[in-house]
Amino acid sequence: MSIIGIVLGVIAIGLFIWLKNDQKMSNDLHEGDLIAAKHAYEALINDLNNYQIKTDRKIVELEKQLELKTGGTLREIDKLKKELPLSIRKVIGHIEFSQNNLR
Repeated sequence: MSIIGIVLGVIAIGLFIWLKNDQKMSNDLHEGDLIAAKHAYEALINDLNNYQIKTDRKIVELEKQLELKTGGTLREIDKLKKELPLSIRKVIGHIEFSQNNLR
């Protein structure tokens, strides 16, 4: 009877040690996965930040280009507004001159 008890005790201790080692291996694998996930998330955050910075720079550049084109267009419109009365006078003068020739 005592031999059976000793054998069962040794088996129990062996199972305990084996389960402890198996659990340690599982924990190490999970820790490795967590570290890999952490690195992946950090890389993703860095990529997202770089994308946001690049996008903000492009937006600022496009706003500057739009402002330059709009400013140029507004100057052209102002120039046309100043020249419009002269153009109208020239056209009216030609019309009046041709009416005098028709009479």
